[in-house]
Amino acid sequence: MNAETAAQALAAAREAAAAAAEVIQHYWKRGVDVEIKGDATPVTVADREAEQAIRKVLRAALPEAAIYGEEYGLDGARDGLLWLVDPLDGTKSFVRRTPFFSTQIALMDRGELVLGVSSAPIYGETMWASAGHGAWFEGERVRVAGTADFSQASISTGNVKTLTGDARWAALGAMIRDSNRIRGYGDFCHYHLLARGALDLVVESDVNILDIAALAVIVREAGGVFTDLEGRALTLETRSVLAGTPAIHAEALRRFSRDRVGGA
Repeated sequence: MNAETAAQALAAAREAAAAAAEVIQHYWKRGVDVEIKGDATPVTVADREAEQAIRKVLRAALPEAAIYGEEYGLDGARDGLLWLVDPLDGTKSFVRRTPFFSTQIALMDRGELVLGVSSAPIYGETMWASAGHGAWFEGERVRVAGTADFSQASISTGNVKTLTGDARWAALGAMIRDSNRIRGYGDFCHYHLLARGALDLVVESDVNILDIAALAVIVREAGGVFTDLEGRALTLETRSVLAGTPAIHAEALRRFSRDRVGGA
C-alpha cells in the first residue's frame, strides 16, 4: 500500500469512527433493547447501525478492501487489504450505562496491521496511528513511558478468565507483587493509557482480534510492544495480549515463559 492510499485509508477510518459515534451517542441518550447472540454475548441496534455506518464510509473510500466486522462478518477475501471493525467494543458496558466502550477500526495489508483508530465517544477520547507515522491522541503525538524497572511498573488487567486456570496465573501474581501498582482498567482504556505513558503493562487472556487490532497499531507506533501472551505476532486468530513498554514487556514475557506449563 503506497503512502497516498495509506493516508486516504486513515482519513476514511477516522471518518467512519465519527459516523459510528453519531449512532452510538443517539442510542446512548435514548436507550436500547438488548439481544443475546449465539455466542451468549449481547448485541443492540446501536452495534448493528454503527457497523453499517462504518461499512458505508469504508467501502466508498477503499472499495478494493475487504471488511471483517463484528456484527456482519467477512465481506471479501482475507488475504489482501482487510478492514477489521468492532463498531461497539464493550456492549456490556454500553447497556449498563458505563462509558467504557469504543469503536475499533484497523486495516491489515496482507496480514500486517498498518493503521488503527480507537474512538470512545462517551468517554471522550480518540486515538489513531498508522505504520511509520506515530500514534496520536486528540491531535498530539504520544509515546509509551520509559519505565524499565519492574518495581516501578504499573500493570493493568482486562479479561483474564482463561489465565486463572493456567500455570501462568502464579506468574501474574508474582508480577503484581513485584510491581508498583495493579489496576483493571480494561477495554480500550488501558491501551490508551499505555500508549500515552500512563501505564506500563497490559495483560489479557480472552480477547478477539477485532477488539485489539487498532489498539495494537497505536501502542506499537507509540514505541510499545504488543504481542500475545506467548510473545507471538498478532493474527486473525489471536486470543490473548501482552502489551507494554519494551523493557517491561520483555521481563513479563520472560516470567510467563519460565512458569508456563500447558497452554493458555
